Amino acid sequence: MKKFEVSTDSTCDLYLNEYEELNIYHCPLTFTMSNKNGELTEHLDEFKNLDEYKQYYEKLREGVISKTAMMGLIPTTEHFMKMAQCGVKEAIHFTISYGLSHTVDIAREAVLAVQEKYPEFNCLCMECSTTTIGQGMLVRIACDLRDKGYSLQETYDYCESIKHKIQHFIIADDLMYLKRGGRVSGAKAVIGTMLNVKPVLVFTKEGKLEKYKQSNGMKNTIKTIVQEFGKYTVNNNYPTVWVCHTDNLEMAKFLEQSLQEQYNVSTQIRMIGPVIGSHLGPNAVAFGFVSNEERPI
Repeated sequence: MKKFEVSTDSTCDLYLNEYEELNIYHCPLTFTMSNKNGELTEHLDEFKNLDEYKQYYEKLREGVISKTAMMGLIPTTEHFMKMAQCGVKEAIHFTISYGLSHTVDIAREAVLAVQEKYPEFNCLCMECSTTTIGQGMLVRIACDLRDKGYSLQETYDYCESIKHKIQHFIIADDLMYLKRGGRVSGAKAVIGTMLNVKPVLVFTKEGKLEKYKQSNGMKNTIKTIVQEFGKYTVNNNYPTVWVCHTDNLEMAKFLEQSLQEQYNVSTQIRMIGPVIGSHLGPNAVAFGFVSNEERPI
């Protein structure tokens, strides 16, 4: 019998069917798209198939602008209220890194609001010091521990101890998307785009996204991050290396093949959702894994 439930917002980038398969409560974020005429449409981060991911990134290539907002108190409270109404007493909830958004503060406030009506509802909220596949890894780890009979506190403590051992190497294809999100200056974005510079981004121990290295051209930059993998040892309990992309399957496969040939690792390719994709833009590639070592910075 499960001792607790697992919950997350959609920045973990699990696919819709996986929430059901893993028995996870999830709370989708929203994103707003504006076309060249300035017309706005609001959408849920809840794509049902890979074609919807591809269509989203194709719209970005056509010039549509996608913007995101932090998960608000009302929808978060409604999410937890539904869990409490279903009889959930113990839960762990995962949010995006505090270095990117203060969503965890909203989640903790929402828990207190739900406890006014359901005082037995106990939900521990964790900021992941990561997002997208890294957050998804922590969610999967929590599900694994839940299914093995671990307690809520044991699971929370373990995820807290391992989250800074989740390594990421992210290659953005177009610096202009990072400029829009305030990650690089306008001048650097323009010059970098002209020179075909591809920045490598990593998460720090504080959960901030920082530029780590850069190289010219996507294939050269992929070779750079593949070499970085050799500096770490993989956690044997969670050995899968997660390769992901924003509609750039060709380069994701090149990255996967390079990792397999050099390190003989188990891999899985996935697509990044629209919330994180809004800030990375199309054609980005990345990989993440759980190591035995903490992040160096």
